[in-house]
Amino acid sequence: MSLPLSHIKVLDLTRVRSGPTCVRQLADWGADCIKIEAPDEVDTGKGMGGARNGPDYQHVHRNKRGITINLKKPEGLAVFKRLVAQADVVVENYRPDVKARLGVDYESLAKINPRIILGSISGFGQDGPYARRPGFDQIAQGMGGLMSVTGEPGRGPMRVGIPVADLTSGMFCAIGILIALIDREKTGKGRWVHTSLLEAMVAMMDFQATRWTMAGQVPQQAGNDHPTTVPTGLFHTADGVINLAAGGDEMWRRIVETLGLEEETKAPELATEKARSANRAKVNATLQAKLLADTAQNWIERLNKAGVPTGPVYSMDQVFADTQVKHLNLSFPVQHPTLGEINLVRTPIQMPGVQNPRRPTPDRGQHTDEVLAEFGFSAEEIAALRAEKAL
Repeated sequence: MSLPLSHIKVLDLTRVRSGPTCVRQLADWGADCIKIEAPDEVDTGKGMGGARNGPDYQHVHRNKRGITINLKKPEGLAVFKRLVAQADVVVENYRPDVKARLGVDYESLAKINPRIILGSISGFGQDGPYARRPGFDQIAQGMGGLMSVTGEPGRGPMRVGIPVADLTSGMFCAIGILIALIDREKTGKGRWVHTSLLEAMVAMMDFQATRWTMAGQVPQQAGNDHPTTVPTGLFHTADGVINLAAGGDEMWRRIVETLGLEEETKAPELATEKARSANRAKVNATLQAKLLADTAQNWIERLNKAGVPTGPVYSMDQVFADTQVKHLNLSFPVQHPTLGEINLVRTPIQMPGVQNPRRPTPDRGQHTDEVLAEFGFSAEEIAALRAEKAL
């Protein structure tokens, strides 16, 4: 089967999470993604991103091939430039000044290959007062406003449980690269696509950010309640917790009928959507008193049957035990040469008729000879480059 991106060659210079997440979006749809690392003797530190055979690293670098190039040696940089001449995309997440020093900035690459697309992810942007600062997900969560609206009121800022700035900047960059590839079909020229953890985080604030830009409102922490829609939040039942979302008059009517709250909700504080928004505590208390009378599963079934979005709150083991998650096949097996069969989380995008590749994360330099031969290097050249410690 020809995969949608099988004609695209990607040179992956990325590290840690944001850049590798970007490249993984392309690799999962068949792009020939070549992960470039420094040789062992050059890169002696463990670095960030977790142990090579750990879940984090295996998840983010799957479906790639791996080669080593010592970009600090002129011979190694020359190898990289020969690859650029035949590639479609280069992705990097160095600090802005580093790539210029290495000679892998867009202007340098475009001179070699005018069709090349460079995808760059930084902490704070390619220029400006913070451009040379080291970027990290938690810092972006704080500076982008996410931590200020996460957590219970009065408890202080709280980070979310995933590296959301890393992940979203990677996905935004991948979208930009795909847009540039489509644009190249018209123009014949490549482009520089760049984003940052900070830009991605502010963009992900979405309506919370626009509450400020349009209305001058500074969003506050709302805990498990939705910041604007009432009632939406967590409620205790006889044997556990459920998530309930019932904003708007029609949804409110359904929940009132299902819970049998016709008498209680005649109170003026609960009679209209505007009144309920102003009296969240009374709304929640009224629902909570009733929900304690039955089990979580029974309420979930009854409320969903009535058309009221309701669901459980799972731990990760419960997520993958859920019948719908199993039906969607959200994990898939990969055969790793050292670890044996491991299960990874699949891309959430489905395209009927396309089977995503299922290759494990490569070992360092696993495909060096193979890839260089494909790009026109002779066996003698490869041997000489190894002797020069350029690979």
